[in-house]
Amino acid sequence: MSGNRRLSHKKVITMKRSDSFALSLIACVLMLAAGVSAASTVDPLPAVKPETVGFSSERLQRLTQAMHATIDAKQFSGMVTLISRHGKVVYSDVYGVQDFASKRPMTQDTIFRIYSMTKPITGVAMMILYEEGKWNPEDPLARFIPEFKDLKVFAGLDAQGKPILEAPAHPPTVGELLTHTAGFTYGTFTDTPIDKIVREGDALGAPSTQEMINRLAKLPLAYQPDSKWLYSLSVDVQGYLVEKLSGKSLPDFMRERIFEPLGMKDTAFFVPKDKMPRLATVYAGKPDGTLEAQPHAEGVNSVPGLPSGGGGLYSTAGDYLRFAQMLANGGELNGVRILGPRTVELMRSNHLPEKLMTGEFGIGQQRMRPGFGFGYDVAVFEDPAKAGNAVGKGTFLWDGAAATFFWVDPTNDVVFVGMIQRRGGPGMPPLQQMSRPLTMQALLDPSK
Repeated sequence: MSGNRRLSHKKVITMKRSDSFALSLIACVLMLAAGVSAASTVDPLPAVKPETVGFSSERLQRLTQAMHATIDAKQFSGMVTLISRHGKVVYSDVYGVQDFASKRPMTQDTIFRIYSMTKPITGVAMMILYEEGKWNPEDPLARFIPEFKDLKVFAGLDAQGKPILEAPAHPPTVGELLTHTAGFTYGTFTDTPIDKIVREGDALGAPSTQEMINRLAKLPLAYQPDSKWLYSLSVDVQGYLVEKLSGKSLPDFMRERIFEPLGMKDTAFFVPKDKMPRLATVYAGKPDGTLEAQPHAEGVNSVPGLPSGGGGLYSTAGDYLRFAQMLANGGELNGVRILGPRTVELMRSNHLPEKLMTGEFGIGQQRMRPGFGFGYDVAVFEDPAKAGNAVGKGTFLWDGAAATFFWVDPTNDVVFVGMIQRRGGPGMPPLQQMSRPLTMQALLDPSK
């Protein structure tokens, strides 16, 4: 494939049609031999044959077959998957369609709504500011958000059904904010009294980040800080902190400090109109197992008034691979440094105490349990064997509401990015869990 790229423009355009067809056929064969789909037109990172870095091309076909089976069964419309090792792409697969109705084929540069895969990016934005001395994990939130100085904690309902509020045992901290242990909640995953209060407060429905904070300040915390792990809008609060500590809007900060330096050309809080043909449709799983197309978000073509640090970004598989590879490299990609190695290590280290890793707490496919904890905006396999997984120690990951996911195995220097667009529903295959054993069984020589 590299040899084909060295052909001069003049030589390519003057080839006979038969020669051009033969060259295209050879290129396809070479890409397939390297584990790279012929549908991939631009590699986000250099591509190599899997065997050169310890993978088996034959065994990687098990991954292909398992993933394609879910598309053939109409459990997803399509997907893009990428695997890298030592910073080189060893597997690239594009399969299915962006949209059932139009039958637009999935492409490597298809744009996806990544929802909560925004969270690790917001986490990196926070860690950039940490390196600049703008905050420390033990800092109380009220130091930077005065509106939070009088936060109370929900302690149940009285006989008249009114909330009982108590003072926090200690003020929630920035470190707790990054680990979902500060006391906040989304209010959408269960239907407890505090969930109803939070839903009525409608913080994420605010027209701006400042109004979001104003609304949150009037709501009680769902639990005493550091007493539970509860998936929450705390990363949206982090987005506000990024803005306040940097003096820039969250979209501008991410673009200037993360996206542009890493070459993430299609990642943003909106999709320009000229890129709309590349935007995949999000589907929702219905009770009967079929999929129903969802409308694109209102205002999809413009920067939102409340850019959600917890779930507002759009991206491509290639863009996200570059971001994840930067983390795998200890904060650097192609000579561009975003974070220092020790900062990345801090981010991907477990910060939960054992009392919160009992299996009681979690969200979706992620359950905090022995061997599997949480760092700063990413989940972490602290002890993979204890958590029943074949990845290397320290593997960190996260996913999104529409089934996008990524994981980074720093022990084996493997990165996986999977892009799909389906929100829940019965019988939804757990692709993220499937991807790990299907990938690691193909890594036959980790020493390479």
